[in-house]
Order: sequence, then C-alpha cells, then structure tokens
Amino acid sequence: MENSTLKVGLFGIGLDTYWPQFADLLPRLEGYQNEIKTRIESFGVAVADAGMVDNPEKAQTAASFLRSEQVDVVFLFISTYALSSTVLPVAQQLKVPVILLNLQPVAAIDYAKINSMGDRGKMTGEWLAHCQACSVPEIAGVFNRARIQYDIVTGYLHEAEAWKEIEDWVDAARVTFAMRHNRMGILGHYYGGMLDVYTDVTLQSAVFGTHVELLEMCELKELRDAVTDEECATKLKEFETTFVVSDECEVYELERAARTSVALDKIIAAHNLGSMAYYYEGSNGNPYENIVTSVIAGNTLLTGKNIPIAGECEVKNVQAMKILAELGAGGSFSEFYAMDFNDDIVMLGHDGPAHFAIAEGNVNLVPLPIYHGKPGKGLSIQMSVKQGPVTILSVCEGRDGIFLLVAEGESVEGPTLQIGNTNSRYRFPISAKHFMDKWSKAGPSHHCAIGIGHVGSKIDKLASLIGIPVVKVC
Repeated sequence: MENSTLKVGLFGIGLDTYWPQFADLLPRLEGYQNEIKTRIESFGVAVADAGMVDNPEKAQTAASFLRSEQVDVVFLFISTYALSSTVLPVAQQLKVPVILLNLQPVAAIDYAKINSMGDRGKMTGEWLAHCQACSVPEIAGVFNRARIQYDIVTGYLHEAEAWKEIEDWVDAARVTFAMRHNRMGILGHYYGGMLDVYTDVTLQSAVFGTHVELLEMCELKELRDAVTDEECATKLKEFETTFVVSDECEVYELERAARTSVALDKIIAAHNLGSMAYYYEGSNGNPYENIVTSVIAGNTLLTGKNIPIAGECEVKNVQAMKILAELGAGGSFSEFYAMDFNDDIVMLGHDGPAHFAIAEGNVNLVPLPIYHGKPGKGLSIQMSVKQGPVTILSVCEGRDGIFLLVAEGESVEGPTLQIGNTNSRYRFPISAKHFMDKWSKAGPSHHCAIGIGHVGSKIDKLASLIGIPVVKVC
C-alpha cells in the first residue's frame, strides 16, 4: 500500500508571565521539547512541532499550523504550569486525540541544590522547570467537560517506561492511520451458516475507516487464465524458497496453486488492496472451484508479506490480522482446535492462510485429499507459530457495536497435529478452562488472529484512538 506516512503533532505549553521573571527558564523548557521531538522522530514518523504555546493568541496560531499539517495525533508537552485557556483552543480545533506528556526533567528534584541557592527567585525558577504535574488535573478536568479525547503519559524525560508508552502510542496511531487508508477486498461470499462470521461492513468502514472493495470471481478467473508459463515457473520457485514442499505434492497441484497465486497477486495489485476476505462454493465442478481450492499457498504468501487474507469470508478477522500485521506481530488466521487438559493448553490453527513469517521452524506445503467442510482438495500449509510470547486478537461485533478482544499468552512446545493444517499449543496466565470460558463469553466469532510478542498495550491504545472498547482476557 502506497500511502503518505503518519504525521504526529507536537506543541508545548507554558506561561508567558514567567519568561521575564526567570530569564533561563524558557530556553531550558524549549530544549526539553526539542529533545522530545527528536525522540519521537526516531520512531520513524514525521513530527510537526508548533513550538511553545504560552498565551491564547499563540494557541490559535498553533491550531492553524497543526491543522495545515493534517496531523493524526498530537502530543502536548506540559513544560511547566500553564493555563488551560492556552490548551483548549488547540484541542477543539484539531479534533484529533491528544496525549498529555507529563514529563519531568528528572525522576526527583535535587532538593539540596535548590535549597542551597539562597536566592528565592532562582529557587522558584528551578522549581518551575520541574512542576509539569501542576497543570495535569486542570487540563484533564477541562478536557472532560469539553468532551475532548485525551490520555496521559506520566514520568520523566529519560525514563524508559515513559518512552515505551509514548512509542506504543505512536505505533497505535500508525495502525489507526494504516487501517484508515487500507483497502480491503471481499471475494465471493460468506461460508453459509456461520452466523458469528457475518458482519456489518458499513460499520467496519465507519469504525476503522477501511475502504471495502467488492470483488468478482470472474475477474480472478480472467487473470488466472492469462497467467503465462514463465509467471507460473517464477511462482513455483517462490514456493520452493518460502515453503518446504512435500514430495507428496503432485506437479499438477503445484502448478494449479502457482497459477492461482499469480492471479491473486494481480487482483491485489489491480485494486491496491492491503487485505482480503474470501470464500466461494457454487455448484459442484463449476469453473471457480478450480480457483478456490488452490488459493491457500498464494494467500499464505500474501499474508506473510503483511497483506493478510482470511478464509471463510471472515471480514472481522482479516481486520484483526491487519492490525497485528501493522504492529509487526504477524497475524495468522486461526480457530480453536482442541484442548489438552493434561498440559493445560489450548490448541489453535486452521487449514490456511497462515503468516509464514511467524513460523516456528519449517513452513510445509502439503497435499490435502479433502478440505474438511469445503468442496474439493488441493494444497495446504502445515506449520506452528513461533514459540514464545503471543497475542491473540479478535475484532468483534456485539450488540452495542464493534470492540476488540485480546489476550496475551505463550506459544509452547509440545505435540501438534500433522494433518496438513497450521496448529500450535498456547498457554495463558489463567487455566485453559477459564480462558476458554472467558474468551467465548466475550462474544467473538470462532476465528481469531495470532501474532507474536505481547502487544496488548498497543492494542489498548489503538482502541482508545479509534474510540471503541477493548476487552482483555487474562
């Protein structure tokens, strides 16, 4: 997806009455603000810095500047005590989430140094360089009454924990931006009878900003019919470099999957798609059956390149996969497979598509004599998710709208089913029994997306930026 990059706004607040009283205070605070700007830029985003806002007139100037820069989120550095009247106009005019940075210069004031200065004027100036917390309740109270969306990061300038939180906000904003600019394809139709999978695509667009492109199987067939022998050969080489291709795979099936994979690449490119949900059946032996029974390898390649593809037309789950992909966590298509009460684990997997970049060991391309519950036969992916921390995510549609359901756990070693599907073993901080009950009662569909690493904090912030609830299990 070729989009413009996320742009972050930044402005500091202070009180112009202080500057003539304490000569060194303003340059010092501006130095802290410049340090914050440089650090945020190191996260790979553009920062539009509106400077120090210390009176209502400058607030208007800052609002105009940040509006012209089309910022997606704003970090507000509280440099010292400042009047809330210098903040409210900026937040009201921008109408984007505001993150208050309550960052002291150091973890604690050097009391002995200040108390030994003797000159109470200098002592006060030194204190004012450390009194960021003074304005936080005032600004929060005003924002609450004005119904302005905000959050707070509290800490000190060089605190690792504070900067981890700021980076999480930047990553969450980056995902929000990506979802808003994403084009999601829907190819075919829902798997009939999966009432949990059905969704309101208008609501998906309204909440995430995702454009929905309805695709036709006949277009994919035309693209596939036009695939050349050279394109097919190139794709077969990609299969060999990405997968461990089983000797059981018939040449006919490999070439069938390769031609379909080339066509999938082309339909993604033709519509500039960043994700896709698909499913198709039709009558037995129809021309499209040859396509839909040969998509798993190609869709796995796309998913591993962070263009997630979800089977069974699971729109909600491809949204979850896209979120995890944009967080750099992967996002593999999964469902609950079984439980092992002896080892207190839950097994999850699917017959594909998978995210090959988050595999533990080999990603095997194997033949399946039958797709369970679906027509035909073909090739499938057999792999496990990398052992270690994982995050499971579902985009859910409940009675009151869309919410995110998330759990952090571990992918653990142990026996899995070698049935030509992806499947892994997962352990959570609570028992497998309690996890299964709590997850299910939250009201997801039976599919979920699995990513590596613990990214629950970023998902919390994503939900806050979008303005939807998040439910955490464990």
